[in-house]
Amino acid sequence: MNDATLTAAQRALPTPDRVCAAPEWERVEFISDLHLRPEDPDTASAWLHYLEHGRFDALFILGDLFELWFGDDMLQRPNATPDSTLLQRSVAALAAASARAPIYLMHGNRDFLLGSAFAETSGVRLIADPCVLEYAGQRWLLSHGDAWCLEDRSYQSFRQMVRAPDWQRGFLARPLAEREALARMARHTSESQRSVGSGSGSGNGSTTGAAQAAGPDYADLDAVTVCDWLRATACQTLIHGHTHRPGLHDLGLGLQRLVLSDWCGLSQPPRREVLRLDRLGQFSRLSPEQATAQTPAVPPPTAQPPAAHMAAAQAAAAPLPRPAA
Repeated sequence: MNDATLTAAQRALPTPDRVCAAPEWERVEFISDLHLRPEDPDTASAWLHYLEHGRFDALFILGDLFELWFGDDMLQRPNATPDSTLLQRSVAALAAASARAPIYLMHGNRDFLLGSAFAETSGVRLIADPCVLEYAGQRWLLSHGDAWCLEDRSYQSFRQMVRAPDWQRGFLARPLAEREALARMARHTSESQRSVGSGSGSGNGSTTGAAQAAGPDYADLDAVTVCDWLRATACQTLIHGHTHRPGLHDLGLGLQRLVLSDWCGLSQPPRREVLRLDRLGQFSRLSPEQATAQTPAVPPPTAQPPAAHMAAAQAAAAPLPRPAA
């Protein structure tokens, strides 16, 4: 679908970022929530292997590639610590992979300060949240997902603060070491609060044990807001991460929400998943090993809702105010 097929009312709405697939794209892949950090070397190793041997024609990273990002000047630190070593290896791998196929990167709630210097060095293309992908004769709505977890009011207040340009300018003006300390303190506090709230841990912010392996207890996305966005953008499917709860949710009227897995080598069994979308509009969930194999053992594609459902959903779409981000 292109803009000419949208109603005049829909065209008048503020529109998100948009990516139009190239005609030669056969395989588009999506990943999110890798939370790269030295404490999880298995995830880092799987990530680097996937980038080197990936068979995608385009890759979309939907947020939280890094566990923490406190400014692009992290790129200038000497390669003398596990953090900086992993960063430099990741940037080099991204640059090599993006020379073969386009890689699109969306900010997450952990790495929202990734900026133009990182994009230029790594070769990725930064995209806004949300973003519409036009591929396989459909429009796909892409998001990290955290902006629509409306029940987590304390996080939404925090998000509004740290996404403000004035706050970011002030934070980035601080010395790098101070920013790092503040970011790690904020993460420790957040993990402690979530551990206490979910009853899954002691609340001490530990990065080991059952609570860490299970992942944070994020609120889920607000279904009404998701449907509003899908209708406003004439999309059938939302693809997002953030919640660490992979699944497919039928929202009615031919609309659906497709949730990506996080990557965690510390869990048992490890969690790692690539979502592959083909030019017929069918998707498959693959391990990184399947995604990089020359003749991957691909599970049967998951069928999409009938095209008639999509037409009905578009016909029912009414002018809607753009939901608050």
